[in-house]
Amino acid sequence: MHVPVAIIGAGPSGSLLAWILRQRGIESIVFENRSRAYVEGRIRAGVMEQNAVDLMVRSGIGDRLKRECMYQPGVEVGINNTHHFINFEKLIGIGVTVYGQSEVTKDLLAGLDGEGHNVLYETPVTGVSDHLGDKVTVTYEEGGVEKQMTADFVVGADGYHGASRKSLPEGAITMHEKTYPLGWLGVMVRAKQSKPVAFFTYHDRGFALLSMRTPDIQRLYLQVANDENLDEWSDDRIWEELDTRMGTEGWELTRGEIFQKDLAPLRSFFCEKQRYGNMFLAGDAAHIVPPTGAKGLNSAFADISVLSAGLIQHYTKDDSSILDQYSDLAVARNVQTQRFSWANTAKYHVFPGSNSFDRRMQQAELEYMVTNETAQISYAQQHTGLPFAHWPEL
Repeated sequence: MHVPVAIIGAGPSGSLLAWILRQRGIESIVFENRSRAYVEGRIRAGVMEQNAVDLMVRSGIGDRLKRECMYQPGVEVGINNTHHFINFEKLIGIGVTVYGQSEVTKDLLAGLDGEGHNVLYETPVTGVSDHLGDKVTVTYEEGGVEKQMTADFVVGADGYHGASRKSLPEGAITMHEKTYPLGWLGVMVRAKQSKPVAFFTYHDRGFALLSMRTPDIQRLYLQVANDENLDEWSDDRIWEELDTRMGTEGWELTRGEIFQKDLAPLRSFFCEKQRYGNMFLAGDAAHIVPPTGAKGLNSAFADISVLSAGLIQHYTKDDSSILDQYSDLAVARNVQTQRFSWANTAKYHVFPGSNSFDRRMQQAELEYMVTNETAQISYAQQHTGLPFAHWPEL
């Protein structure tokens, strides 16, 4: 079998690409090694930049997003139990949108299913070869049987541990990676939101974050060691630590049922190139950022905006100029996104081995940001997102 575009991974980046190509009549197939229920149920971030929202709406898959999303005009910053609101909308005329990544995935997969698009669930890709040839070969397992398919182009959107990047020969791309000596204890809570915007807080005991997924579900995080034992964190201990790091006079954190706990190590990773021959890397297969910057989904959508524009131009106009620029454009934007996420992580967390001077300088950095309008404008521009380099013709 042969298909114009083979997509590995049915997460947001792979399914969005398949959806956009479908709108322009370009055939693709999606390979996903997990079940649909698993893909739709993965808990991920929920903050969308306006460009990411616009891409979904313009591609005809944003109706539920528009109905159910929550708009936030800025963020709140805590510095050792003092609270400061930074009004992005007032500063630069734009805020951010809260809509869970799992909801984005559900919308896209339901849309593909409604159009009869071929998404092969529980069909792991075991290898990709002939990257430099006219036809790239994808080897996969379906029902326990090894099969092969060729494609004009293969898009690896199968995450950090996926088969696509692993299929590249040694030295084909340069990778940069940093593992942080800390992690996030995350909880999902059934409770009304405690603030109308996300709350990032620095405290001498460590970072904490208040965010939300819906008006009735809060998502809360605590900085912990990356080898922390979750069994040692009772609900009462979590609430006490959140109150200690976030609390201030006249404000209380709204409590409720904690129905999920998880521990996530923090790391940064990106590829210096996102193309090798006729295989392209997108989303988490090409880059991962700490969640401090809320950039994972948005960076993936920025990749797909350019990549879909390039594939549409290639197939409808016999013009590969955007495809030829894809890697350079994607990497240039992502490096700046990585820089913001790295700086945000350094700004809010208490790192092992830091001393009183380090912590006082962190506070001074935050104090400068919450009192200086020029610093706030810069922060708002980065937090709300860089522009997308290209938009698909829809």
